[in-house]
Amino acid sequence: MNPKLSKSTLKLITNTYVIFSLAAFLYLFFIHPNSFIHQLQLNKNIESLELEKKFLEEEIAKNRALLDTLKSSKAKEAFAREQYYFKKDNEEVFIIEYQDSLK
Repeated sequence: MNPKLSKSTLKLITNTYVIFSLAAFLYLFFIHPNSFIHQLQLNKNIESLELEKKFLEEEIAKNRALLDTLKSSKAKEAFAREQYYFKKDNEEVFIIEYQDSLK
């Protein structure tokens, strides 16, 4: 009942060149520092870094636009009042928060 390998198949499997080629393929594909698996990981890393670069470039563009608008002292004062709740000495500031904004 045991399936027996034919002589030609056995001869092919035990061939030195086939064994060496298979070993070299396995080494280069899995073990070598520049293996295929390592290259896939590096490509994923490159893609994530490119997404981060795109996000940061958009943030830089937003900040440059904000800096352009803050050239005048009136704009600086309005920005400070709206974003950081600054106030003048003789006034009071009331902050109204709605239930929807507290999430």
